[in-house]
Amino acid sequence: MKIIVTDEVAQEGLALLAQDPRVEIDVKLGLKKEELHAIIGEYDAIITRSGTTVDKELLDAGKKLKMVARAGVGIDNVDVDYASSRGVIVVNAPFGNTNSAAEHAMALLLSFCRNVTRANASLKGGEWKRAPFTGYELKGKTAGVIGLGKVGGRVATRLKAFECEVLACDPYIAVKRAHDLGVKLVSHDEIYKNCDIITVHTPLTDETRNMIGERELAMMKDGVIIINAARGGIIEEKPLLKYLESGKITGAAIDVFSVEPPKTDDLKALIAHERVVVTPHLGANTFEAQVNVAVDVSKEILNYLDDQPLENAVNIPRFDMSLMDQMRPFLNLTNVMSEFVIQLVDANINTVTFTYAGNIAHYDCTPLTVCGLASLMNRMVEQDVNMVNASLIAENMGITVNENKTTQSPSFSNMITLTIEGGGKKRTISGTLFEGMPRIVNLRDYQVDFAPEEHMLLLTYGDRPGMIGKIGTILGVSDINIASMHLGRREKQGEAMVLLSLDSAVSPAVIEELRTATEAAFIKPIHMPGVRCSRGCGCGI
Repeated sequence: MKIIVTDEVAQEGLALLAQDPRVEIDVKLGLKKEELHAIIGEYDAIITRSGTTVDKELLDAGKKLKMVARAGVGIDNVDVDYASSRGVIVVNAPFGNTNSAAEHAMALLLSFCRNVTRANASLKGGEWKRAPFTGYELKGKTAGVIGLGKVGGRVATRLKAFECEVLACDPYIAVKRAHDLGVKLVSHDEIYKNCDIITVHTPLTDETRNMIGERELAMMKDGVIIINAARGGIIEEKPLLKYLESGKITGAAIDVFSVEPPKTDDLKALIAHERVVVTPHLGANTFEAQVNVAVDVSKEILNYLDDQPLENAVNIPRFDMSLMDQMRPFLNLTNVMSEFVIQLVDANINTVTFTYAGNIAHYDCTPLTVCGLASLMNRMVEQDVNMVNASLIAENMGITVNENKTTQSPSFSNMITLTIEGGGKKRTISGTLFEGMPRIVNLRDYQVDFAPEEHMLLLTYGDRPGMIGKIGTILGVSDINIASMHLGRREKQGEAMVLLSLDSAVSPAVIEELRTATEAAFIKPIHMPGVRCSRGCGCGI
């Protein structure tokens, strides 16, 4: 894999990649946009921080790109949707700088409350003044934390240590987590109305962009202190400046801006305001954090190369990692079933339905569905399909994908059924695990029991004496050995199905000879090159 590094990344992380013989790394910092676009087509992966914009134009130029690795939390400089449409995996390092960001938010707050920056400048300027720098204590203040994720949770814990009463707002956090942190979950408006200190710790999304604007700032208590060490654009800066100038907001501590570097007059005025403490996006800038995020994204690239689960891929549905060991065999089963049944389809597909029955239905089965869908799509389209773009490709092809779950499974403790419909025909396959290995237990409406092999042959024909002998004779004359045979029928003299596992492939000429000899209603050679996923789809099989 050839990787380009376009922003400063800690060498400790790159060293993990450099020692792998499968990896070739080029560090090219400070490239102009045109220069990067001219060479990106040579690379399989790009490692960036916030200094590189991975947009549609860059992704189109990166014909070989399989992965974008963002060495940090934020991915607002990456067009994730377009990357997904191209089948490019986007990974980040959401936990590597968690502690760094939390500590920096507290550093900003304390710097403002104790006038550290102003007093430092005064003393270094030769003055000895104390009265102008009288500060504020945190003890007894009501602090509002918006976003109670990894960073927000740590900030809440530290505020509690300073004896603040902490209120928090996060619609995606369970009440139990708030209880464990010792904070009270409230609405946004309650935060604005009741808090002396408000600190923001959410990602920048369509939902959070300009989340705190004129209305919210006007609602706040007089004398409030605001901290933003999360993402620029969450707080509208023009009304923030207005309320600072009016005195309603006592002060602000800001590490991030809507435009970086700041260029507008409003931003310059905000930065220059005497009651604002600012830093140039330093939340993740500790030596420890830089090493952590570099190591994290490098490990993800190695996981990709080893076909291991990707823990921090932002555009791949994934299991809770604590469940991966028990779910991995089901990913394998779904992949095998999909590769098998798609070879029996000879019409345009309208609908694909995955049904999960038994104990497995208690879990999130989305990764199973997407992995199976990727296997189906790879047999149907020319472009590379993986877990990133499988759903998008199916949608663009007009294919409806359904997922059904039931905890009832009469025959097996767990069973997966895949049904494909199109052209007025339906193909159904069901599978389960025997000692962790895939077994097919139902094909169409025939009960069967076999483990898929590399070379197989499926026939259906009118049940009558001598048919198995004819099949064996034709294959024997053609020097094709039968490894195993699986038979099924509904009734005597009705339709019969035979499924053969063979030691080698069957030529088209032999297929036609078998069709004629058996008057087969359906005959299809099946090639299963292996149950292990080799597409790098991130399913971890």
